[in-house]
Amino acid sequence: MTTAATVATTRQAPTITYAGAAALVQAALKASEAEGVTMAVAVTDAAGQLKAFASMDDTPFLANEVAIDKAWTAAAFRLPTDTWAKIIADPDVAQLAHRPRLVAVGGGYPIVSDGHVIGGLGLSGGTAEQDARAAKTALHNLGLSID
Repeated sequence: MTTAATVATTRQAPTITYAGAAALVQAALKASEAEGVTMAVAVTDAAGQLKAFASMDDTPFLANEVAIDKAWTAAAFRLPTDTWAKIIADPDVAQLAHRPRLVAVGGGYPIVSDGHVIGGLGLSGGTAEQDARAAKTALHNLGLSID
Protein backbone atom coordinates (compact mmCIF):
# COMPACT_ATOMS: atom_id res chain seq x y z
CA MET A 1 0.00 0.00 0.00
CA THR A 2 1.29 3.45 -0.92
CA THR A 3 1.15 6.07 1.78
CA ALA A 4 1.73 9.80 1.63
CA ALA A 5 5.10 9.23 3.29
CA THR A 6 6.30 6.95 0.46
CA VAL A 7 5.09 9.05 -2.47
CA ALA A 8 7.65 11.48 -3.84
CA THR A 9 6.32 15.01 -3.64
CA THR A 10 9.20 16.83 -5.32
CA ARG A 11 11.66 16.20 -8.11
CA GLN A 12 14.78 17.78 -9.46
CA ALA A 13 14.12 19.57 -12.76
CA PRO A 14 17.14 20.65 -14.81
CA THR A 15 17.01 24.16 -16.23
CA ILE A 16 19.36 26.40 -18.16
CA THR A 17 21.71 28.60 -16.17
CA TYR A 18 22.14 32.31 -16.78
CA ALA A 19 25.63 31.63 -18.15
CA GLY A 20 24.22 29.06 -20.57
CA ALA A 21 21.40 31.40 -21.61
CA ALA A 22 23.81 34.29 -22.16
CA ALA A 23 26.11 32.10 -24.26
CA LEU A 24 23.14 30.98 -26.34
CA VAL A 25 22.05 34.59 -26.90
CA GLN A 26 25.56 35.46 -28.10
CA ALA A 27 25.64 32.43 -30.42
CA ALA A 28 22.22 33.40 -31.82
CA LEU A 29 23.30 37.01 -32.39
CA LYS A 30 26.33 35.76 -34.33
CA ALA A 31 24.10 33.43 -36.38
CA SER A 32 21.70 36.33 -37.05
CA GLU A 33 24.57 38.42 -38.36
CA ALA A 34 25.54 35.53 -40.66
CA GLU A 35 21.95 35.53 -41.96
CA GLY A 36 22.31 39.27 -42.64
CA VAL A 37 19.24 40.08 -40.54
CA THR A 38 18.79 42.04 -37.31
CA MET A 39 16.95 39.94 -34.75
CA ALA A 40 15.72 39.77 -31.21
CA VAL A 41 16.84 36.71 -29.24
CA ALA A 42 15.17 35.34 -26.13
CA VAL A 43 16.02 32.41 -23.87
CA THR A 44 13.65 31.13 -21.22
CA ASP A 45 14.29 28.62 -18.49
CA ALA A 46 12.43 25.30 -18.35
CA ALA A 47 9.44 27.01 -16.68
CA GLY A 48 9.14 29.59 -19.47
CA GLN A 49 10.57 32.49 -17.47
CA LEU A 50 12.79 34.88 -19.42
CA LYS A 51 16.43 34.16 -18.59
CA ALA A 52 18.35 36.22 -21.19
CA PHE A 53 17.41 38.59 -24.00
CA ALA A 54 19.03 40.82 -26.61
CA SER A 55 17.73 42.88 -29.50
CA MET A 56 20.08 44.01 -32.25
CA ASP A 57 20.03 47.63 -33.38
CA ASP A 58 17.33 48.30 -35.99
CA THR A 59 15.36 45.16 -35.12
CA PRO A 60 11.62 45.81 -35.57
CA PHE A 61 10.22 46.45 -32.08
CA LEU A 62 7.45 43.84 -32.38
CA ALA A 63 10.16 41.22 -32.92
CA ASN A 64 11.14 41.60 -29.24
CA GLU A 65 7.81 40.27 -27.95
CA VAL A 66 7.59 37.64 -30.68
CA ALA A 67 11.06 36.27 -29.79
CA ILE A 68 10.08 36.00 -26.13
CA ASP A 69 6.81 34.28 -27.01
CA LYS A 70 8.58 31.86 -29.38
CA ALA A 71 10.95 30.88 -26.58
CA TRP A 72 8.01 30.49 -24.18
CA THR A 73 6.04 28.36 -26.67
CA ALA A 74 9.04 26.11 -27.32
CA ALA A 75 9.69 25.58 -23.60
CA ALA A 76 6.02 25.22 -22.65
CA PHE A 77 5.17 22.54 -25.18
CA ARG A 78 8.66 21.11 -25.75
CA LEU A 79 8.19 21.47 -29.51
CA PRO A 80 9.66 23.71 -32.20
CA THR A 81 7.26 26.57 -32.89
CA ASP A 82 6.92 25.77 -36.59
CA THR A 83 5.18 22.47 -35.73
CA TRP A 84 2.21 24.43 -34.35
CA ALA A 85 0.98 25.47 -37.81
CA LYS A 86 0.19 21.82 -38.52
CA ILE A 87 -1.20 21.16 -35.04
CA ILE A 88 -3.69 24.03 -35.03
CA ALA A 89 -4.89 23.07 -38.51
CA ASP A 90 -6.65 20.16 -36.79
CA PRO A 91 -10.18 21.34 -35.89
CA ASP A 92 -10.02 19.37 -32.63
CA VAL A 93 -7.19 21.57 -31.33
CA ALA A 94 -7.61 24.74 -33.42
CA GLN A 95 -8.83 26.59 -30.32
CA LEU A 96 -5.24 26.57 -29.04
CA ALA A 97 -4.38 29.14 -31.72
CA HIS A 98 -6.19 31.69 -29.54
CA ARG A 99 -3.82 31.26 -26.58
CA PRO A 100 -2.20 34.66 -26.06
CA ARG A 101 1.47 33.61 -26.14
CA LEU A 102 1.34 30.66 -28.55
CA VAL A 103 3.45 31.31 -31.67
CA ALA A 104 3.02 28.99 -34.66
CA VAL A 105 5.86 30.13 -36.93
CA GLY A 106 9.51 29.11 -37.17
CA GLY A 107 12.26 30.44 -34.96
CA GLY A 108 11.50 28.85 -31.58
CA TYR A 109 13.12 25.65 -30.29
CA PRO A 110 13.18 23.80 -27.01
CA ILE A 111 16.67 23.75 -25.53
CA VAL A 112 17.52 20.11 -24.86
CA SER A 113 20.46 18.88 -22.82
CA ASP A 114 21.00 15.24 -21.84
CA GLY A 115 17.46 14.43 -22.98
CA HIS A 116 15.85 17.11 -20.80
CA VAL A 117 14.18 20.32 -21.96
CA ILE A 118 16.06 22.97 -20.00
CA GLY A 119 14.54 26.04 -21.66
CA GLY A 120 13.35 27.64 -24.86
CA LEU A 121 15.08 29.71 -27.55
CA GLY A 122 13.21 32.23 -29.69
CA LEU A 123 14.47 34.41 -32.54
CA SER A 124 12.47 36.99 -34.45
CA GLY A 125 13.23 39.72 -36.95
CA GLY A 126 13.75 37.89 -40.22
CA THR A 127 11.52 35.52 -42.13
CA ALA A 128 10.40 32.40 -40.28
CA GLU A 129 13.03 30.47 -42.26
CA GLN A 130 15.83 32.92 -41.36
CA ASP A 131 14.81 32.90 -37.70
CA ALA A 132 14.75 29.08 -37.68
CA ARG A 133 18.13 28.74 -39.43
CA ALA A 134 19.81 31.15 -37.03
CA ALA A 135 18.27 29.40 -34.01
CA LYS A 136 19.36 25.96 -35.24
CA THR A 137 22.86 27.26 -35.95
CA ALA A 138 23.16 28.72 -32.45
CA LEU A 139 21.97 25.51 -30.80
CA HIS A 140 24.26 23.39 -32.97
CA ASN A 141 27.28 25.64 -32.31
CA LEU A 142 26.84 25.15 -28.55
CA GLY A 143 26.40 21.38 -28.88
CA LEU A 144 22.73 21.41 -27.96
CA SER A 145 20.15 19.10 -29.51
CA ILE A 146 17.77 20.51 -32.12
CA ASP A 147 14.96 18.03 -31.55
